[in-house]
Amino acid sequence: MKLSPSRFRIAPSGLTRLPRVASGMRIGLYGGSFNPAHAGHRHVSLLALKRLGLDRIWWIVTPGNPLKDTGELATTAMRVEEARQVSDDPRIDVTAFEEGIGARYTVDTLAYLKRRYPNVRFVWIMGADNLASFHRWRDWRRIARMMPIAVIDRPGWTLKAARSKSAAALADSRIDEADAKALPGLKPPAWIFLHGPRSHLSSTQLRRLRRTSVNGRR
Repeated sequence: MKLSPSRFRIAPSGLTRLPRVASGMRIGLYGGSFNPAHAGHRHVSLLALKRLGLDRIWWIVTPGNPLKDTGELATTAMRVEEARQVSDDPRIDVTAFEEGIGARYTVDTLAYLKRRYPNVRFVWIMGADNLASFHRWRDWRRIARMMPIAVIDRPGWTLKAARSKSAAALADSRIDEADAKALPGLKPPAWIFLHGPRSHLSSTQLRRLRRTSVNGRR
């Protein structure tokens, strides 16, 4: 999708505002740097919406991933604006509320949402590449006990994710793909590995292409 020009004039309150929510809703939480957002993120979201029977998905644009180099990180406003253009679906909400509450780690974000919305059925959504390194996340076992997790397959990560330390530790709480729509209502720990059509796009690849394009115009 071609992005339209933007001045990135999003008010701070617009960046950090939480999306609207109602008791009993089934909401997928898809966090990341979105640096930049791309069609692969949208592909994952549409798959999760359909397979898990979700009402909405929140793209949580993080201030910065503690496990990644932030040297090439665009401003939050730029990343939110691009994400809103790429998402292109009324069921996808883009928010940077982590910046507003001062959360740096996923475990803190999820704890905040659980306290604020105890009657919402949240599902944490991650790519297979994240499952492969999940054991490096702060309090990852606590995250697994907080809410159900949906892992979406990614090219080149299927076996690495399935054989990862975290997958082995959580093996007893994995559910079958045929029961995907039940996941949001299950008591954690509960997780699923969803397979299907996969996108080869990555933010790293797009940043590399952008650098090449900029250097080529000099």
